[in-house]
Amino acid sequence: MNHEYFMRAAIQEALKAYDEGEVPVGAVIVKEGIIIGRGYNRMEHLPDATAHAEIIAISAASSRLESWRLDECTIYVTLEPCLMCMGALMQARISSIIYGASDPRAGAVDSHYYAQEIERTYGYYPSVTPEISAHECANLLTTFFEEKRKKEKS
Repeated sequence: MNHEYFMRAAIQEALKAYDEGEVPVGAVIVKEGIIIGRGYNRMEHLPDATAHAEIIAISAASSRLESWRLDECTIYVTLEPCLMCMGALMQARISSIIYGASDPRAGAVDSHYYAQEIERTYGYYPSVTPEISAHECANLLTTFFEEKRKKEKS
């Protein structure tokens, strides 16, 4: 599978969030080489604390498949998923997680080690591929927060 191609689609979702003044995180869910769900952060716009890119993409993919089970699906997300999103990905039975930038503060895939407990609880753990287009994903976030701080100062 072409990880860069699908990460590019996730980055396009993140740019939608950026344009709306949301933290620029985007996600796409892929099954058999086809994007079946898209999402980007909408917490401020909706307002909903659970409106993370991954949650919105899961909802879209589940609607498309008419099932909450997303077996054999891969999520591409521009930022390492948080603990809430990791829980949702496990509940949805996502098979693979591919992310761009690491999140040392809140990342629940690699930055904080929850894998052993998650695998014990769910009986499996998705395959993980980190740092696909990591530099581009991280730069998008850095630019967003730099611009936000400048606006707050003025």
